[in-house]
Amino acid sequence: MAFSVASIFSDNMVLQKGKNVAVWGEAEDGAVITAGINGVSAKAKAKDGRWQIALPPMEYGGSYELTVSCGSETKTFTNVMVGEVWLCGGQSNMELELQNCKGGEEVLKELTPDCNVRFYYTQKRAIIDEQFLENERNSCWAEAGSEASKCWSAVGFFFGRKLARELGVTVGLIGCNWGGTSASAWVDRPTLENSRETLSYIEEYEKGIEGKSVEQQIAEYDAYQEEFRRWNELAAEKVYKDDPHADWDKVEKIIGKNPWPGPINCKNEYRPCGLFETMIMRICPYTIKGFLYYQGESDDHKPDSYYKLFTNLIALWREKWGDDELPFIITQLPMFRYAHDVDKKHWCVIREAQMRAFKTVKNTGIAVITDCGELDNIHPTDKVPVGERLCLQAEKLFYGMDVDAFGPIFRTAVANDGGFELYFDHVEGGFDVKTETIDGFEIAGEDGEFKPAQAEIAGETIFVKCGEIAEPASVRYDWSNYIVPSLYGKNNIPVAPFRTDRG
Repeated sequence: MAFSVASIFSDNMVLQKGKNVAVWGEAEDGAVITAGINGVSAKAKAKDGRWQIALPPMEYGGSYELTVSCGSETKTFTNVMVGEVWLCGGQSNMELELQNCKGGEEVLKELTPDCNVRFYYTQKRAIIDEQFLENERNSCWAEAGSEASKCWSAVGFFFGRKLARELGVTVGLIGCNWGGTSASAWVDRPTLENSRETLSYIEEYEKGIEGKSVEQQIAEYDAYQEEFRRWNELAAEKVYKDDPHADWDKVEKIIGKNPWPGPINCKNEYRPCGLFETMIMRICPYTIKGFLYYQGESDDHKPDSYYKLFTNLIALWREKWGDDELPFIITQLPMFRYAHDVDKKHWCVIREAQMRAFKTVKNTGIAVITDCGELDNIHPTDKVPVGERLCLQAEKLFYGMDVDAFGPIFRTAVANDGGFELYFDHVEGGFDVKTETIDGFEIAGEDGEFKPAQAEIAGETIFVKCGEIAEPASVRYDWSNYIVPSLYGKNNIPVAPFRTDRG
């Protein structure tokens, strides 16, 4: 077996400050490998074809050379910085590229390495084959630039830019995301099998591939990809050419049903556990400060199981990185609904699960971005506030900075005078109303039928009441897939949605 270093190690990389730095790769059993940087070094011996070295903690600095040697062979990596490293996980809204976000083209025009943000993109290929391995070998860290940064995560970039400016250090971002993916794609099989709430992800997958060989599955998926390519070409030629703003229903009425996402088999990126194998475990255990995570849209068909799925994902990632307290910052889903859809209120349950995870899982943060959504657009393009609110969470919770990172978060409701007195955390200074009237509050009696309620602000509390309900039993706020938020904290972060009647 040839001596190698994992592909995530390259020129321009960023190593995490203040922690033992893991360096690993492959070599013949018994081979002694030495790694060194800036006057510190460590050794390890290969076993079962793999070696791993822990370099001692370092302070901010660079640029350095990292050398890794095995016998007479030495691999040298240049322009290495010691800074802050965060993994950007999730699906399409974390994936949305800088070149495609609001204001992205203007940012790119002026972008240089001086912004002190660097990026490594975990290669996207759903099955480990020869092409996968070749692509992985060609992956590398990149410095910021007008061309180099076009495909970077916009959310990640705006997080990194703010953090780099305010800490005065280099920030490294690891893009590890794929649009349209369920959280079930980002965990291992035991994680799904060991919970009643998540077992169905495995059961449905097994049913779909029953009796099919790997070769058959690959052939089916390749056929689907060709069909999908033809459908897109047809859509562009027959529909979007004449009507660029045609909605999905119109397109399918003209040219037939879109075949996406294809057969969920061993080659499909949406299969359970697949991207955990082909992305997460290809970069683990690269030493990081923590995780940024923006996902949940593709689990809205099973919202009631999302809390269990999501908290198990957090635990699994921390376990694989060997740190049960590794920071994990959640992006709560924004407001969204397709204009022609009924409000199923399933995104509300996902948001609630995300807030519940923040409240119950140690060393988590949460960026509330309900005001960053768009009606009829599941990919809202303004990613600056998303990235910067994630950064505020990191600065407040994990860097000890005195910043105002939270908007108001519901704490408790007290029945009073035929309504509810509502109390909140993080509401210093009171509330800010952004709409003509305070909308979004609803009250229900014992029958569970919610009706709009009127709200009055009294300093740091809110009193809500509905004249139609004499004996209120529960209250909720912004419990909708899409509604324009009314209430904010004085720091311009919206009040997080909530309900008091969760079963």
